[in-house]
Amino acid sequence: MVSTALASTLARRNIHYGWVVVATTFITMLVTAGAMGAPGVLIKPLQDEFGWDTSQISSALAVRLVLFGLMGPFSAAFMNYFGVRKVIVFAMILISSGFVGSLFMTEIWQLLLLWGVVVGLGTGLTAMVLAATISARWFTRHRGLVVGMLSASSATGQLVFLPLMAQLTESYGWRATVFFVCGMILFAALVVLAFMRDRPSDLNLPSFGEDRVTPPPPAQTGGLLAMLATPIVVLREVSKTSTFWILFATFFICGLSTNGLIQTHFVTLCGDFGILPVAAASVLAVMGIFDFFGTIGSGWLSDRFDNRWLLFWYYGLRGLSLLFLPFSDFSFYGLSIFAVFYGLDWIATVPPTVKLAAERFGKEKVGIVFGWIFTGHQLGAATAAYGAGLSRTELQSYLPAFFIAGAFCLLASILAITLKKASSATPAVSVAH
Repeated sequence: MVSTALASTLARRNIHYGWVVVATTFITMLVTAGAMGAPGVLIKPLQDEFGWDTSQISSALAVRLVLFGLMGPFSAAFMNYFGVRKVIVFAMILISSGFVGSLFMTEIWQLLLLWGVVVGLGTGLTAMVLAATISARWFTRHRGLVVGMLSASSATGQLVFLPLMAQLTESYGWRATVFFVCGMILFAALVVLAFMRDRPSDLNLPSFGEDRVTPPPPAQTGGLLAMLATPIVVLREVSKTSTFWILFATFFICGLSTNGLIQTHFVTLCGDFGILPVAAASVLAVMGIFDFFGTIGSGWLSDRFDNRWLLFWYYGLRGLSLLFLPFSDFSFYGLSIFAVFYGLDWIATVPPTVKLAAERFGKEKVGIVFGWIFTGHQLGAATAAYGAGLSRTELQSYLPAFFIAGAFCLLASILAITLKKASSATPAVSVAH
């Protein structure tokens, strides 16, 4: 295999193959996140062609976000059972099928099925849980940095492709954007097939930061049904702790104030103030660029400082940014200030949250535990996606949704510092395979 030969070549240069896996995962999450962000520039074209209102389209996007989150804990179980590479390739097939099918849709229920259910399931298999799984399996040192890098790829992918997709949509129609998304997915699938390996032991390597090769855990007994039950067993155990519910609640608010609100509705919001889609998407791209550095920086900080206080500052500053936006007059300078401060904080909350979950519940279960926490994120995102669309339909304004999201972020900052310190926290939860 290509990966075996490359691993040998890199080993002679004292470079760990885990960095190749990180690069492959980075591309995967970048592309699938771009697919997640695509509908944000397609709301208006769908309204114009099919006559659907914002709340109808938002309901399909809300379903997608819910499934994107609900798949998290099960995707971790699938990766443990089938292997990371097989799960990613299957996810790529699902996502591309949903987008290709949408080329022929004529009814709102078809949008709900294709972009809501099919794309939601596919993108959910390659969500943030993938970052947590890769970092835990391949790295002992620099784990927070790796999570930061992969989280940055996901958030950046949701934003940086938007100007190009907006330009394609404006020049050639929304179907051109669908073809572009499918091309990106095909490229990522080929990279995964060539370079992804499930564990360091597949290449007879230790994880980065260790000296000995760790054999893979024994195969799970009980077959497929036991594998599907594992996330439920883990949830039952961790739900007895206040730590889980605080992390779940703060991540609900994280989704409420990012994917569901800004990613889904920002382009349309700017249109209400006379800003063209390409210009609005460019503002999102600027956020993505600053997020890339902000999230990687957050990963570096999470290896060195108290993660509870990092979350306090991240949520607090994000809340202030959202409360500022309605008063920016949507001028060039106002939006630039918002893009910088909000972008730095777009998804900087992920590395501290993953670190806290691994610290409190153990690295073997961090994928599934974080999957459930990420479910909270996407439930919040779905709430904002539908709620903001409903606000615009019923109140003719998005602004109430932004005030509500900002206030909830301030609440999340307070919740974060109520977590106990690690030394006095609940011991790591252990759930048998």
